[in-house]
Amino acid sequence: MLVIRPLQNDDLDDLYAMAQKAGKGLTTLPADRELLQRKIDRARESFSQRCAPEAALYLFALEDLDAGKTVGISGIDARVGLDEVFYNYRLSVTVNASRELGVHVRTPTLNLSNDMTDTTEICSLLLSDEYQGGGNGLLLSRCRFMFLDDFRKWFSEKVFAEMRGVSDTSGRSPLWDGLGSKFFDMEFSQADRLSGLGNKSFIAELMPKYPIYLPMLPDEARAVIGRVHDNTRPALKMLQAEGFNFNGMVDIFDGGPVVEAFVHNIRTVREAENRQVLVVDHAMAPDAPPDQRAMISNRSFRDFRVTTIPMTCIGPDTVNLPGEVADAIRVESGDQVRVVPLKDGGLLPVAPLKGV
Repeated sequence: MLVIRPLQNDDLDDLYAMAQKAGKGLTTLPADRELLQRKIDRARESFSQRCAPEAALYLFALEDLDAGKTVGISGIDARVGLDEVFYNYRLSVTVNASRELGVHVRTPTLNLSNDMTDTTEICSLLLSDEYQGGGNGLLLSRCRFMFLDDFRKWFSEKVFAEMRGVSDTSGRSPLWDGLGSKFFDMEFSQADRLSGLGNKSFIAELMPKYPIYLPMLPDEARAVIGRVHDNTRPALKMLQAEGFNFNGMVDIFDGGPVVEAFVHNIRTVREAENRQVLVVDHAMAPDAPPDQRAMISNRSFRDFRVTTIPMTCIGPDTVNLPGEVADAIRVESGDQVRVVPLKDGGLLPVAPLKGV
């Protein structure tokens, strides 16, 4: 059984192993044990509400209960840009025209922007290779929206995600080579590591503040602006299915796109419904395919739990949970939970109208 829960100290070794396999370019989860421990500490303070709500970082672990190990992670950064400046490039167009000369030129540009300041970011999505498929990525990504839905007062109305941009297996970024490296005498992997250590604003502040005219960049650099890393395509597809769209912003290092959505428009939020738990004696039915499964959340802030169950467990008013599942997500008969189909297109049973 796979269960989502808050990240804990015991997850450090598994998290470090996943970060090592992820390679270079995953800025929020570099393979650095000290930094990862700091993230775990910050997440524990956030769930226990020992830090200011706007400074919270909620990191969720996907645990394989049978194997006793953490196999994935995803997160929510409550508000960005409050303790240090948060930068993106905004894609725009500069127009130069002369009626007398019959000239009308549109030049695409990159402009340094702080537009995402004070906005909630979903981040740090990473799933072990051996657990890819079977709806596990959907569970890991979409559990965050169930948390956002139940605890909206701690987050902004709009949320965004910075998608990993194009880089090769050796950590080379065409955009960094064509732009960033001209202002910093360092490789992309070094700049990426500094960003992961919390020095992104320092680097950005030394970048040019004036518009960058794209025709002046090498073809290879221009070609990757707004594109995602091959390993990130499934994550982007999931977010697009949830209602996220490209907002015209890109990462200042690798040019990866920024996508955003309003919380109330996110599909998981719109389709989720409440049910009352009924703990039953019989065992869970055999695993159903992802399109016949639903996510179920215990709606707890400090002890957040999410797993998946067959849709057949869900009735119009109640959800029948075997004891082992109820224990795994820490609920009892009579508790209220929130359920939503795991994949797009699933339908929950509808309660009959009164008097019909």
